[in-house]
Amino acid sequence: MFWLDLAVMCGITGIVERDFARPVDRAQLERMVETLRHRGPDDRGQFVKQGVGLGMRRLSIIDVESGQQPFANEDGTVHLVANGEIYNHARLRDELSAKGHRFRSSSDVEVILHGYEAFGVEVLSRLRGMFAFAIWDGRTRRLFAARDRAGEKPLFYTQIPDRLLFASEMKALLVRSDVSREVDFEALDQFLTYEYVLSPRTMFSDIRAVPPAHYLVYERGAVKIERYWDVASVPVRSWSDEEAASELRSTLGRAVAGQMMSDVPLGAFLSGGIDSSAIVGLMDEASGGASPVNTFSMGFAAASYNELPYAREVASRFGTNHREGMVEPDLSTLFEDLVTQFDQPFADVSLFPTYLVSQMAREHVAVALSGDGGDELFGGYDTYEAEALAHRISRFVPNGAMQIVAAMTAMLPPSEKKKGFVNKLRRFTQGLVAGPSEIAHYRWMTFLDGPAKLRFYTPALQDALVKSDVYAPIRRHLRGAHTDDLLNRQLYADLQVYLNDDILVKVDRMSMATSLETRAPFLDVDVMELAFSMPGSLKIRNGRRKYVLKEAMKTLLPQSVLEREKEGFSIPMKTWLRGAWAPLMQDLLDSHRTRRRGWFEPTELSRLVREHLAGQQNHAHVLFSLMVLERWCDAYVD
Repeated sequence: MFWLDLAVMCGITGIVERDFARPVDRAQLERMVETLRHRGPDDRGQFVKQGVGLGMRRLSIIDVESGQQPFANEDGTVHLVANGEIYNHARLRDELSAKGHRFRSSSDVEVILHGYEAFGVEVLSRLRGMFAFAIWDGRTRRLFAARDRAGEKPLFYTQIPDRLLFASEMKALLVRSDVSREVDFEALDQFLTYEYVLSPRTMFSDIRAVPPAHYLVYERGAVKIERYWDVASVPVRSWSDEEAASELRSTLGRAVAGQMMSDVPLGAFLSGGIDSSAIVGLMDEASGGASPVNTFSMGFAAASYNELPYAREVASRFGTNHREGMVEPDLSTLFEDLVTQFDQPFADVSLFPTYLVSQMAREHVAVALSGDGGDELFGGYDTYEAEALAHRISRFVPNGAMQIVAAMTAMLPPSEKKKGFVNKLRRFTQGLVAGPSEIAHYRWMTFLDGPAKLRFYTPALQDALVKSDVYAPIRRHLRGAHTDDLLNRQLYADLQVYLNDDILVKVDRMSMATSLETRAPFLDVDVMELAFSMPGSLKIRNGRRKYVLKEAMKTLLPQSVLEREKEGFSIPMKTWLRGAWAPLMQDLLDSHRTRRRGWFEPTELSRLVREHLAGQQNHAHVLFSLMVLERWCDAYVD
C-alpha cells in the first residue's frame, strides 16, 4: 500500500448572517455540528466571528495529528472547512509555497485555502479530487462554496430572510426552527417516479443541493450558483481500438495509484464485476506486491443474487485479504435507522448491502475504493441496449401493436429470479409503452408511470402537480450532452442524474453512517474526460457492453470476469415483502396512515399490497418506496 502524508473526510456546516452586525448563535452552530458526528467521529472544530460561523466534524485520514479544521490563512482573514480528498495536493502545495504561501499542516485540503488566495474561483480548475468545501473571505465578506465534478461529496443550503445556512447533510439544517419542513410536491413526484429526488431539489421546499461541478457564492444577501466544469465540453476524437484501450489502462491506473494515499489502512469493495475487479487489480499493480489488498464482498442466499463466487475468483487471482458477509432478510431491523440517514426519501434497495459491506470494511480499514462510475462512463447498463432495441422496433411495429404485446406480457406471473427472461420481457414491453420516447433509456429507470399516478394520486396531489413535468430534468440532460451520439447522450444524463442522485448518495450516506471513507477512481477527472472523448461505438459494440474497458483490462483480469454480464448490487426485496418484511409493509401502508396523509388513494394502495402478497404482480419498487416515504414522514414531517 501507499502510506503518504495526507486529508480528512468529515461533515461541514455553517451560518452566514445577512446583517453582519448580528452575532452568530454559537449554541445553534454547535447543534448543527453535532448532527454530523457520524461523518467525523475523531475531531471537531469551529470558527465564529461577527456575522459568520463555520463548523466541522472530522474523520482523520491524512495528517491525523495536525490536520484540524477550520484552516485559516496567514493573517486570519480567510477560513476554510472542507470535506474530501485532494489527490494532487503535493504538486499544488509546491506551486503555492513557491508563491510565498505558508502551510501549517500536511493536510491535503489546506491547498484549497491557499489556492483560493492565489487563484480565486479558478482554484477549482486545478483541484483533482472529491470535495465539498466552504471558504469565508473576511476581506470581501463573501462565502464561496463548491462541490467536486462528479458529486461524490454532498452540499446543501437554505437561504432564509436573515441568513444562509449550509451543511453536508440536511439534518444539520433541520435542527433549526427557522428552517421550514414544508414538502416539495414536485420532489415527491420525482421520488415516486425514480426512487430518489433529482438535485437541486430536495423534499423540503426551502432546501436545495449544490449540483456537482458547481460553486455557490453568497454575498450581500444574494446567492449565485455557477457551473465550473462540464464533461460535455470534451470533444470526441478519433481513436483506434488499441490506442483507446492503452490510454484507458494507463489513465485509470494513475487514478487508482493516486487515490491510494492514506495515513490509515485502506481496501476495496469487490463484487466480481469488471469495474470493482479492475480497481482491485490496479491497486495490486500499484502496490507492487508490497502488501495484499484488503477486499470486501457481500453475498445472498438466493443464487441469482449471489456474486460471491466471482469475487472469490478475483480475490484469489490477486492474493487479497478477502472478507465476505451475507445479506439476510432480517434486515428489517435496520430499516428504521438506515432510511432516515438520507434525510429525504431514498428507495434504492441496494442501500442495505452497501451499508453492510461498509460496516464490515470499517472493522478493518478506514478507506475503501469502489468501482462506481464505470457503468455510466463505459455503457454498463442493459437500459442502453433496451433503448437501441426500441429504436429498431419502432421502425417496423406500430405503437398500437406494442400496447397489445405489453398488455399480454403484463399477465405473465413474475419470476422469483433477479432478472430472468420473463422479468426482462415484462420490464421491456412495459417501459416501451409507458414512458415517453424522448426520455430514452429512462423509460426503464422509472417505476410509477402517468396512468398509474392518475389512479393512485388523490385529486389534491394531482392539482399540486398540474404545472410540473417530472421528465423535464431528464430531457434537459439528454440535450445537454451537445452531441448526436445517442449513447454518449445517455451516459451524460446518467452522470448528471442516476450517478449523482442515486449511486453516489447511497454510497456516501451508507459509508459515512459507518464512518468509512469511499473513493471512486473512475470519477477521476482525467478518466471522465477520456471516456467522453471516445465515441459510443467504443463503449458498446455488437451488444458487448464496456467494450473498451474490457479491452483495456484483458491482460489484467480473468476471462470469466470480462465475459460475464452485469448483475447489479441488489437484494430480493420482492420476495422479502411477501415473507419476512410483510408485517412491516402492512403496518406502514395501512389505510389509516394513507388517509391521514391525503396524498394517495387508499383503495389503490390496498390493491398493490394485495396483488404483491398473492404473487400476481411484482410491485416491490413502488411498495418499498411508499414504505420509505411513510417512515420519512414519521421522522421529518409529522
